Amino acid sequence: MRSGHRLGHRLGHLIGDLPGHRLGRRFGWLWGAYATSALGTWLAFGAFPLIAIRVLHAGPAEVAALSCVGAAVGAAVAVPLGPWVEFRRKRPVLIAMDLARSATLLTIPAAFALGALTFLQLLLVSVVVAAADITFRAASGAYLKTLLPAEELLVANARFESTTWTTTIIGPPLGGAAIGLLGPLATVTADAVSYLLSALGIRATGRHEPQPEHREPPRMRAADLLDGWRYILADATLRPLFFNTTFFNGLVMATQPLLAVLMLGRLGFTPWQYGLAFAAPSIGGLLASRLARPLATRFGHHHVLAAAGTLRALWPIGLAFPGPGTAGLLLVMGIELGLIFCCGLFNPLYATYRLQRTATDQTTRTLTAWAVTTKASTALLTALWGILGALLGPRTAIGLAGALLLATPLLLPRHAAAPLREPQPAPSHT
Repeated sequence: MRSGHRLGHRLGHLIGDLPGHRLGRRFGWLWGAYATSALGTWLAFGAFPLIAIRVLHAGPAEVAALSCVGAAVGAAVAVPLGPWVEFRRKRPVLIAMDLARSATLLTIPAAFALGALTFLQLLLVSVVVAAADITFRAASGAYLKTLLPAEELLVANARFESTTWTTTIIGPPLGGAAIGLLGPLATVTADAVSYLLSALGIRATGRHEPQPEHREPPRMRAADLLDGWRYILADATLRPLFFNTTFFNGLVMATQPLLAVLMLGRLGFTPWQYGLAFAAPSIGGLLASRLARPLATRFGHHHVLAAAGTLRALWPIGLAFPGPGTAGLLLVMGIELGLIFCCGLFNPLYATYRLQRTATDQTTRTLTAWAVTTKASTALLTALWGILGALLGPRTAIGLAGALLLATPLLLPRHAAAPLREPQPAPSHT
């Protein structure tokens, strides 16, 4: 079981971990578990559409449904899980979500081996995985607050962000090679195994976890499902940040299919060039995540958050203008490098800001509401921009999204807000 702990420390050396900030053995296991599952996710990037197309001979409408419907229904399924998880210890929930994702994904290669794989099964698996993803992310934020004091949350979130971009760089090329040699089912199997290893890593963090302060109410009411949204909208800092991240993420993701159509179709780029255009710029996210804490310390958390949130909105409109050939590819890579650098700086700051502004007994419900809204709005905007792309052409639709993104900095919090004053757990530096 020491392998997961070592993975966290080795990953720290790989991404240039900050000296003097050892966050303890338990966080090391959590970090190693996150790294393992993140790598598995990126290894399997694009596997579901490939299975639908190559194995099940699905058409464009079915492939679009696999992406949009799976995410939207998964988000709806996750809504009641937030209040339910709030009143339970988070570590068992995290393990359960990992095991659920692992078992569900393993049904795909099993069904294929038996000759029984169907598109409906792919759709159902995407729903379960989406719901488990949302619940895991919400519970992990609450669990992190029990592991570390508030002043160390930014260091932890920066490490998670660095891990995200590291696995983004490594995973898709390795996954592409594995798909070429073994087929897309191999990467789905690897993803399932990564969740199993993640569950073992979280289990190794130890059993010590404070019991939630409030017991579960005798009966869950329908109104309780909206508690997370009520909490967000009632807070003058969380509310603008919520709308900013929801619209920004939704509009950026909505243009990705159109950019793929533009680059792989009209501009004639090869699949490896398309993959390179997004994998190589991820180095910017890795670098930016390392700078998040030093910059926040020097210039102030809120100022760096506002600057990064403003600058990241300036890049996407440029994706409407690439041409064919090397110049067009370099333009896309330059734009993506700037965008990813700003996002890599913004994301750990925003994640920390959100945790510090959320009461401990509201964390899971709040993060669930946030993730559900992001998933659902992304699915809706992706479908809408698909229609706009068909009517106006991909360039015009991408340009329209970029123009709307220029307004998102107006939704950022205008003033710094102090973290909520709550009793903090003693750090576990063992």
